[in-house]
Amino acid sequence: MTASERTALVVVDLQNDFCASPLARARFRGDPAVLDAVVSSTAAAVGEARRRGVEVVFVRFTGDPVHQGASWRLRDLGRGRPPKCLEGTWGAEFHRVLPAAGEAVFTKRACFDAFLAAGFEEHLRGRGVEHLVFAGLFADVCVDSTARTAFQKGFHVTVLADCTTALHLPYEEVLAFMRVLYGARTPASDDPSAWDVPVAGPRRREEGACVPQPVRSPG
Repeated sequence: MTASERTALVVVDLQNDFCASPLARARFRGDPAVLDAVVSSTAAAVGEARRRGVEVVFVRFTGDPVHQGASWRLRDLGRGRPPKCLEGTWGAEFHRVLPAAGEAVFTKRACFDAFLAAGFEEHLRGRGVEHLVFAGLFADVCVDSTARTAFQKGFHVTVLADCTTALHLPYEEVLAFMRVLYGARTPASDDPSAWDVPVAGPRRREEGACVPQPVRSPG
């Protein structure tokens, strides 16, 4: 298999209730232009993936109360938060970037992790995918949850730095965390190497890492 065939672009939750609705604007405390830029960059990344023959996989969220667990309902009740992306509503529809004919779409029902969506992992395994490139929302919620599971299941992880942003935490810290914990790469979407399957290289000491000191016998 070629590198393109072993890579998939995973577009996470690019939906109206996360990108464009009044609810989205109220939840995202940063500059609204950031969300617009993420959408534009993701659209460009989807186009580039298709041009390269990289499979594009879409993941969507639905927050209908019928799918929520007790802990989810209690959290939302305590915060006074209405459910998002209700099935069949405009808020649940994809925002600007739409799946093309034949591209797979997986639905997360009141959960963050795409690996909890029926058929997601089986689809990737069946296609021989080894490397997941992430775009979409949000880096510190659903992108991180899915990237964490992907790493633990043996997939290589790349997060396109201009194709996502954080909702709750400082964005650069989220990316740094992913690089350290998951070995994730975080290039911009216009970096051609973003699509390459990572390979092992020479070991290098991380800046600021603690270097163990030899234990010396007394005397």
